[in-house]
Amino acid sequence: MSTACEHAVADVFFALGDGTRLSVVTRLGAGGALSATALSDGAKVTRQAIVKHLRVLEGAGLVTHERRGREVLYALEPRRIEEARVFLDGISAGWDRALERLRRMVEEPPSPPPRKRGAP
Repeated sequence: MSTACEHAVADVFFALGDGTRLSVVTRLGAGGALSATALSDGAKVTRQAIVKHLRVLEGAGLVTHERRGREVLYALEPRRIEEARVFLDGISAGWDRALERLRRMVEEPPSPPPRKRGAP
């Protein structure tokens, strides 16, 4: 993984590390494009705080926005989520290989010690 890609994935995890931002991403993933006002409905933070969180999410490449008249709609950018998923899949595959090696070591009987020359 290139350094630029590592930084992009790190930005994604930083952005998703906040509960409010994670909630925003979840809502955008489930409901499509929404305004900051719609995203703030039922949230524990103000609309202004949602806008600040959206800026962080946009900076990480997780969210895009489009102006429609006076309204700004925010939408999830699936490419960044996919990059993070690929990263996690790589880590998971490494763990799977390590656990499989451990399972084989535990389940396979030990081989007998080598015999010395001249010993019966």
